[in-house]
Amino acid sequence: MKKITFLFAFIFFYFESVLAETKVKALLEGNIDAKISIIVYESLTCSHCADFHKKVYPKLKKDFIDTGLIKIEFRSFPLDLGSFNASKIAHCKNDGKTDILHFLYENQEKWAQGKTIEDVNKNLKNIVLEIESGLNFEGCLVNKKIEDHVLNDRISAVKEFKINSTPTLIINDKKFDNPQNYKKLKKTIEKLI
Repeated sequence: MKKITFLFAFIFFYFESVLAETKVKALLEGNIDAKISIIVYESLTCSHCADFHKKVYPKLKKDFIDTGLIKIEFRSFPLDLGSFNASKIAHCKNDGKTDILHFLYENQEKWAQGKTIEDVNKNLKNIVLEIESGLNFEGCLVNKKIEDHVLNDRISAVKEFKINSTPTLIINDKKFDNPQNYKKLKKTIEKLI
């Protein structure tokens, strides 16, 4: 009986550790221990989100992320199926890095178009494979763990912060209005330092 109990305990802890290792990592940048935490809820097909990544994020990175004053986490809030699939691709390498995410925003006009989701997926696959040739695109789209992670980001956004549009910034658990206004964002962050 002791051997069976031991065997079940071993199997439980083994699978528990395997599941922990395969958890989908958050897309983070900056000092993990920073006093200021920013969460960005965004949709990869949202043109305002792309503008945030092209115009506001570089300044934020230079002034606060690279200096270690803040940590920033990019969370998925897909507004359509194209964005949902692109979010899964951004998380697919599961390395916590934001390279693919930024690349997709920089090239949004090249892939986020088409009459059907099949057209969008084809464009998305072509653009992503330019930088990640070894990525299993189809495998990423059907990965249940990644899919659940993306959906849970959206669900928690609504429950915790009443998010209904993108991009939405949360600074130290408080919603920040007008994320496109870097001057106002910078002042808000400087008050928290």
